[in-house]
Amino acid sequence: QVQLVESGGGLVQAGGSLRLSCAASGRTFSMYSMGWIRQAPGKEREFVAAISRSGGSTYFADSVKGRFTISRDDDKDTVYLQMNSLKPEDTAVYYCAAKRSMIPPTTTRQYDYWGQGTQVTVSS
Repeated sequence: QVQLVESGGGLVQAGGSLRLSCAASGRTFSMYSMGWIRQAPGKEREFVAAISRSGGSTYFADSVKGRFTISRDDDKDTVYLQMNSLKPEDTAVYYCAAKRSMIPPTTTRQYDYWGQGTQVTVSS
């Protein structure tokens, strides 16, 4: 089992930037593909971004392509989500998720472990 703790959320103006971090503990971090999922109030959970176990492949939802970047640092057992050019529609609780696989899921259902979430609010 792996434990995930997100941080870095907060309030930011539209057009601004924010970096989320997800710190992992437990089993070897390098054995997991990692993803970011978000959920706005009254909405279903939405896939945002993911990175493969090796870090060599990344995946993004169409809504965030060109604005968000996902990366991982296995020496620090941490995955990051760099969010630029933020829009009000990016407002949501952002969850870090992990799956013991080479390639990460690009849906919300197949991840095995989840963090508690961190709130991101983008004002207009």
